[in-house]
Amino acid sequence: MITIWKYELDEIINEIEIPKDSKILTVNTQGEKVCIWVKVDSKKIKEKRKFIIYGTGHSIDESLNLKYIATFQIEDGTYIFHVFEILRGGINDN
Repeated sequence: MITIWKYELDEIINEIEIPKDSKILTVNTQGEKVCIWVKVDSKKIKEKRKFIIYGTGHSIDESLNLKYIATFQIEDGTYIFHVFEILRGGINDN
């Protein structure tokens, strides 16, 4: 069944299990939580995927294989953050 699932990103680096071949739709805040919305086929087996959050002006680890996902704001735009997926070959890739 195709549906949209929401996952919370509560760390700088987040590893979550998502059904294989899922499509990341967006990242935003819901209340005070940072969430990622993903279009999934719930019948598929799950795979671990890793996401990292960088603040504007923070150094980005260029040794990582990153794919940009989305930008979100907190505290009425006072702080801006950017979410990337760590692709294969990234941090402690198994």
